[in-house]
Amino acid sequence: MEDIVAQRSTISDLAEMARVSVSTIDRIMNGRANVRAATAARVLAAATELEFYALPALKKRLNVDTPLVRIGFLLLQSHRTFYRMIAEALHQAAAESPEPVEIVIDHLDDLSPEAVSSKMLRLGESVQALAVVSAEHPRIAQTIEALASRGVTTYGLISELTAACGVGYIGLDNWRVGRAAAWAVTGLCKHPGPVGILVGNHRYRCQELNESGFRSYFREHGAAFALLEPMQTFEDKSIAREVTEQLLQRQPDLVGLYLAGGGMVGVLEALRASHRGRPLIVVGNDLTIHSRTGLIDGDLSVLLAHPLSRMATEAIGQIQQDLRTGRGPGKRVLGFDIYTPENI
Repeated sequence: MEDIVAQRSTISDLAEMARVSVSTIDRIMNGRANVRAATAARVLAAATELEFYALPALKKRLNVDTPLVRIGFLLLQSHRTFYRMIAEALHQAAAESPEPVEIVIDHLDDLSPEAVSSKMLRLGESVQALAVVSAEHPRIAQTIEALASRGVTTYGLISELTAACGVGYIGLDNWRVGRAAAWAVTGLCKHPGPVGILVGNHRYRCQELNESGFRSYFREHGAAFALLEPMQTFEDKSIAREVTEQLLQRQPDLVGLYLAGGGMVGVLEALRASHRGRPLIVVGNDLTIHSRTGLIDGDLSVLLAHPLSRMATEAIGQIQQDLRTGRGPGKRVLGFDIYTPENI
């Protein structure tokens, strides 16, 4: 290697030492490549060792002088598969980010407004921005405003949040999700009848909008169906199983069921134990190991899912952009994925 350093190092030398292609180095040099953080680190380390003639330009292209952004993510309970999947997607997106970023992920076991507020404030002490999954509550709004006064911006992740200051959002258009669920139920049911709705907690704006969109579609296109009052699962699988069993017992003629919030495992347990003799169209949210099995076994008909990898990448990118430009927290609304037993 000393012989290479003694001469003027070439792009080929740099590519060989960094274990990348010459075309990758060429794209970086010409500003045409977004490079993963791990790749950028290898290229810069190699360029430094080789005393590469264009090292200053490489540092500029790879945003070495861009300040490190530290983002906090506050998710719901770690024992829930969906939120573990989100955490994994966020770690992967951070590792692949073309700009330097550090993420801190914490989970909420206690979902009371007081506990959520306390964790938000504590996490806000060490980050520049915070993305949180939370129910809507005056105490949460007050906490968002307190963080804003310290220069920490807040984003609702999956479920929108409101406050007197600006609040960002990364997630789905949940009203459209609800309408898509209703479209599936009305289209797949062989004949009209009672349709049940399960929500985790109406204080989650995403679930409130899911139900609102669901009802909106039925008002327009499903007048022959009878929409029942929603039952709450409180995001708990045991309660979800209990309320689903009660619903199936009270409504033996049920033709459709929409799970607009948490409790998927409990709902599936109730459906499998019911031995119902007539078809039931069941629409749920998000693809996990449990809901995938539900589709395969025929207990679920359709799933409307967050695109987790894309959501994680968009969340980190949106927050980085907002912090860089100083324009305040923005919104990134994503399209949702649709799964059936035939495309999982």
